[in-house]
Amino acid sequence: MTDVLIVGAGPSGLMLAAELALAGVDVGIVERRTSQALAGSRAGGLHARTLEALDQRGVVERFLAEGQTSQATGFALIHLDMSDFPTRHNYTLGLWQNHVERLLAEWVEELGVPIHRGQEVMGFTQDDDGVDLSLGDGRTLRAQYLVGCDGGRSVVRKAAGIDFPGWDPTSSSLIAEVEMAVQPELGMRRDALGVHGLGRVDYQIKDGEIVYADTGPVRVMVTEARVETRDPTLADLSAALIAVWGTDFGAHSPTFISRFSDMSRQAATYRQGRVLLAGDAAHVHSPDGGMGLNTGVQDAVNLGWKLAQVVKGVSPDSLLDTYHAERHPVGARVLRKTMASVALRRQDERTVALRETVAELLGLDAARKSMAGTLSGLDIRYDLGEGHPLLGRRMPDLALEGGSRVYSLLHEARPVLLNLDEGELDIGPWADRVRSVRGRYDGVWELPVLGAVSAPAAVLIRPDGYVAWVGEGGDAGLAEALTTWFGPPA
Repeated sequence: MTDVLIVGAGPSGLMLAAELALAGVDVGIVERRTSQALAGSRAGGLHARTLEALDQRGVVERFLAEGQTSQATGFALIHLDMSDFPTRHNYTLGLWQNHVERLLAEWVEELGVPIHRGQEVMGFTQDDDGVDLSLGDGRTLRAQYLVGCDGGRSVVRKAAGIDFPGWDPTSSSLIAEVEMAVQPELGMRRDALGVHGLGRVDYQIKDGEIVYADTGPVRVMVTEARVETRDPTLADLSAALIAVWGTDFGAHSPTFISRFSDMSRQAATYRQGRVLLAGDAAHVHSPDGGMGLNTGVQDAVNLGWKLAQVVKGVSPDSLLDTYHAERHPVGARVLRKTMASVALRRQDERTVALRETVAELLGLDAARKSMAGTLSGLDIRYDLGEGHPLLGRRMPDLALEGGSRVYSLLHEARPVLLNLDEGELDIGPWADRVRSVRGRYDGVWELPVLGAVSAPAAVLIRPDGYVAWVGEGGDAGLAEALTTWFGPPA
């Protein structure tokens, strides 16, 4: 019996597999695609907090080497500068999903995770000891836990009977990569239908501006005149292009054509017994702002270490309830922001006036930082109670005296007690689970959006990089935090 089976080898499933493998868990992935190859580039962009998560595992340079950075994010096409954010990754990385998946899959392969490809999932049954996953070829795989990372139409979510409430679409758009016989009019266009864009797949960012290649496939995004939900065709794309530009530019030989909408739904619960959901299986919404892929990867980073501890018997099963408690509010916030962004894109005079007013407000420093902090994921705070501003927030990647950085301490996906004071902190019963490090940092402690905070004497950092306890002199509350997050004393 496998410890954990993951359905879906997209970004969320791959990241979760890596997290579990780093923790020494026997994990496998079931994927319906016969290879990792993804038709077309699909989604693009890794946000700051996702880059930090990859940095925490020591693999971020693989992604940075293949992408283009821009020190900004955006809301409803309103540019939000991030260059003054206190993080080493104060930018968005332009990197298409096909490359993100390829790099994650290479990492997962290095970690020895098997991927069962070309397998359709038919359903599952669960009992007190595990889950039996039924495959299309008649086989059954058994695991202690099952995680659905199988997209918005998740078979796992439906088989679990988990409700998926939300809002039906008000608009739909086509996204495609095609060859064009005629040189297209590159760039963005707005009209009564909505927002549209044409750009070469190959591009560079120079001085903050996109510079497209002169030739090659064209990436198309075009809003449709009416809401459609069926699978799109080249004829649909041609008609939509003509409606906006008056020509289809001789579009032919599509790499892919897909349709997305602003439908917004979220799973009522991220957990049902031994079955959990992550990524698009747990939340779907408009791709405005590129928050979907990033939210899913961060779901995986939150869930991985918790699931590993439960599988190993280190923590009680109830630790998994904190996954829903922490990530469901984050997903709900993403839905709200993307719904608002879509609403502000409309072109009637009143909405244009509202968007211009919002742009003026986001020009204020505090508002800019607040919105950019949300979109980048840098302002996330899990409710771990009252106390120091660091509690429940991401740990800054401080450059410690001696040359090491905090995120380098998290490469093994283990919790870390960082003692920055002269006093001793005894974690005897947890010494085999928590790495104890003495360090020194004399600089300013600064958090995105909040600004400078008082320097703590010690911090207990969870494997996902969030602070579980702050010491301000002495060890008050430390044993309780260690027990809550890393199991009772041995």
